[in-house]
Amino acid sequence: MRFSLARCSALVLLAALTPVASAQEPVKLREQFPVGYQYHVSSRVEINGSLTLPPQKDKPASKPLTVTGTSAIEYDERILAAADGQAQKTLRIYRKMNFDRKVGDQPQQSALRPAVRRLVLIRHKNAEVPFSPDGPLLWGEIDLIRVDVFTPALLGLLPDKPVRVGDRWTASNAAVEELTDMDKIDEGRLECRLEELTTLAGRRHARISLLGSVRGLNEDGPNRQQVDGYFYFDLESNHLSYLTFKGVHALLDKDGKESGRIEGRFVLTRQAHTRSPDLSDEVVKALVVEPNADNTQLLYENPDLGVRFLYPRRWRIGGVSGRQVTLEEPGGNGLLLTLDPLARVPTIGQFLIETRDFFQKQKAKVLRTEDPRRIQAAPQEVETFALEIEMGSQKATMDYYVFRQAQGGGTVAARLLPTDLAATRKDVERMVRSVTITAAQK
Repeated sequence: MRFSLARCSALVLLAALTPVASAQEPVKLREQFPVGYQYHVSSRVEINGSLTLPPQKDKPASKPLTVTGTSAIEYDERILAAADGQAQKTLRIYRKMNFDRKVGDQPQQSALRPAVRRLVLIRHKNAEVPFSPDGPLLWGEIDLIRVDVFTPALLGLLPDKPVRVGDRWTASNAAVEELTDMDKIDEGRLECRLEELTTLAGRRHARISLLGSVRGLNEDGPNRQQVDGYFYFDLESNHLSYLTFKGVHALLDKDGKESGRIEGRFVLTRQAHTRSPDLSDEVVKALVVEPNADNTQLLYENPDLGVRFLYPRRWRIGGVSGRQVTLEEPGGNGLLLTLDPLARVPTIGQFLIETRDFFQKQKAKVLRTEDPRRIQAAPQEVETFALEIEMGSQKATMDYYVFRQAQGGGTVAARLLPTDLAATRKDVERMVRSVTITAAQK
């Protein structure tokens, strides 16, 4: 369970504020995000609340589960590409990213691995798509990054024309979606109001209140979120420097009734025009910052099974059952990986006979056979063969693999449909070649 409204915690102590005499002069609140622009971001969250699990048939209603949590995030970021005043791609290096939650009596902890703390983020359809130039990401790491606030998207909190103290405007849907992690807003809005012009730590700032509620849909399902907070805009460096709000996130059931409520506080601070040596021109030139088939692969790692492998993002882990892992692809292709001790791993010839016998019993036609061949030598040996079959009125290519390593081995069976077959077969072979047995198979 994620809490989207309050992403980080602990209020930053503010220096004494002094009202600016020329409070009635109109001011322009606009931050620019040119290529090369750098800034530092720090955010904190504290949440608490309860969740009620959906009722199960013929069972009494479950008791609400208490939810508490904190998180801390710090990073430096550099704009790599922009269009129409909007940041399209950034290079980010995390200094900290820790999430601690407790649902009921179950503690949950999440963090970004040090090996992939440097990331490229591509803005796509109001969402951030990350990859690391230093190594593959876990799916859970992508989810952590996705729920973080992409601060360039907060431009929608600022007015599109100069404003005076007392003026009001409505935050854009894009900015509201970024703050609330909504995929779709059905109703409601957040209203901004310029409360005052003031001096903070010797610098001129505008203080803007942020208030309202929205109802919509996200990964938690239908929900309603209330926001009450404010932010500061630095009038000398022209950037949003501080944002805080209290949030209430109410989960709604199919009838629109509240089924859970989480409250929290979100605090974000930003320093503009910083210069991090980790984001220098020399560093950027040495990196591959364009996505490709290699740097966008995901890492699957299962210590209980003793296996890890890489897989393309268009595939997803379907499930784990015993010593088997399934993967699925949106086009209808699928893969089954089975782990075994070496003594139980069949030879490639035995595997071919077994599969042909199976299809014969299923009364499927074997239209073509690709003979067994070795595609990778020891210590991570891989052999393969393929069958083109017709079952009923549908044709498919069945790719089979046998792999052996020091601590065990196994087989892979992939059912591939004719559409985009060459690319899909390449995906499967890359996955099998990457399989590493990390614990003795017994």
